[in-house]
Amino acid sequence: MDIRKIYAYALQREHEGKRFFEQNAERLSHAAAASAFKRLAEEEQKHIEFIQGLLDALEGGASSGVELGVALEKEGFFSERAASEMIEQTVVEAMVPDLPVLRMAYLIERDFAEFYEMAAGKAEGDAKDALEMLARWERGHESLFRQIHDRAFEEYAQMPWGG
Repeated sequence: MDIRKIYAYALQREHEGKRFFEQNAERLSHAAAASAFKRLAEEEQKHIEFIQGLLDALEGGASSGVELGVALEKEGFFSERAASEMIEQTVVEAMVPDLPVLRMAYLIERDFAEFYEMAAGKAEGDAKDALEMLARWERGHESLFRQIHDRAFEEYAQMPWGG
């Protein structure tokens, strides 16, 4: 397995994810969801910097770059803060128009997590640690968007026909 190619692909995907969250933050009708998307775009930027650091370490033969990830984990995760803050504050009914975007956010994060887990299963040493770390972060984001989507969908399912 060529870890450089894995990191390069991951970097590309993280840029795509960041772009998705930035663009959709502007289009979401519910302020709390838009705020979550903006915060997640910032989180994705941290992932980009982390992966770029991993690539730089490979190119320069320096340390593994995993230290940055450890520092990011100590700062805490977006999903831990947002899950308690946002879901409690949200009027889920207002999020119904945003269901397709929330579903896409969930699927993007799930796809990222699965990719990192698959790659980690084939990696060793620091690369394995870094990929497992990325997978944990993405699983946290996935869980958040699944909770938000499922609560909004449940509200939608209980609405009379026509919303």
